[in-house]
Amino acid sequence: MATLKEVKTKIGAVKKTKQITRAMNMVAASRLRGAQTNMDGFRPYAEKFAEVLGGLSGRAGEETNPLLLPHEEVVKKHVILCTSDRGLCGGFNAHLISKADSFIKEAGEDIEVAVTNFGKKGRDWCRRKQIPIRSEHIGVIGTVIKFNIASTVGKGLIDGFLNGEYDEVYIVYSEFISMGRQVATIKQLLPIPPMESDEDEAKDQDKPYLAEHICEPSPDELLGELLPRSVYVQLYRALLETSTSEHAARMMAMDNASKACDDMIDNLTMAYNKARQASITAELMDIVGGAEALKG
Repeated sequence: MATLKEVKTKIGAVKKTKQITRAMNMVAASRLRGAQTNMDGFRPYAEKFAEVLGGLSGRAGEETNPLLLPHEEVVKKHVILCTSDRGLCGGFNAHLISKADSFIKEAGEDIEVAVTNFGKKGRDWCRRKQIPIRSEHIGVIGTVIKFNIASTVGKGLIDGFLNGEYDEVYIVYSEFISMGRQVATIKQLLPIPPMESDEDEAKDQDKPYLAEHICEPSPDELLGELLPRSVYVQLYRALLETSTSEHAARMMAMDNASKACDDMIDNLTMAYNKARQASITAELMDIVGGAEALKG
């Protein structure tokens, strides 16, 4: 059995750990409010943008934009992996890396895969696995994310797709569902997947009526301008979702750690009381034994 001093030292160490986890929980909660506000503010814009783009794609002419055309042979795939720079957020990074790893394995050995990393955890994983890294962006996730970051990276991806450097581009990010649920998601960015047509929307009776937009200039010219912006919007939204998910995951992880510290303190306190009682009992037995010996 551990001595009283050892148990008391452990109790003090656990209490200090609890102070740290509670402080990190409060910091994550504070950052979560700002990140969630930015995400909730951008979601309606992204949804309306996709709605307008879907209406234009249905009215465009026969000339198809090159961003919509799949390549004849797919031999090069590019993955944008969004992870955090720091740990202590539960299984947040593990789920994202597992999603990317499964996708790369399903692609097969004949497919060349390169990665653009947002976050240190994904970059370190790529280095361990010796996966080619095309570019890395550290210190972006978990901070105030600017739209120019998404537009700069998106422009490079579009140029690479048009030049034949990539045949397909995918993004792996964490979709924020609720405080207790963040889902690792993979989405195709390039070529831009076909959007729902008006006929498909008419078949779905649950969807409300969508107004027809007046286009100036022609739908083809507008589509050529909006398709690259669609890539930027999707990339920016994925970064916002991942940032919000990271703070939520860290907040939950630190809350669980604080509760685990409380349980450890209770168990150690009980062990301390038992050891103290055993020590007192032993001392009493020595006193009684000595008194009886003197009587004899």
